[in-house]
Amino acid sequence: MSRIVVVKLKELLIEKGMSLRELSRESDVRHAALSELANQKRLSVHFHHLAQIADALEIDDMNQIISFKKIED
Repeated sequence: MSRIVVVKLKELLIEKGMSLRELSRESDVRHAALSELANQKRLSVHFHHLAQIADALEIDDMNQIISFKKIED
């Protein structure tokens, strides 16, 4: 069994009533990068970007943004 990283950005944006474009403006992270994250297309992410996203969404727990999911091999 292995794990994958799941980015829960879409759910957070719905919960906060915010669009990706608004998050991009608030966090100063490129819209394209946020879109790739939200759609599970991004293979890497900068810790700096995660901190900016957390600040913009007023989140203190990184588990609200990312988590692991077990998958069958």
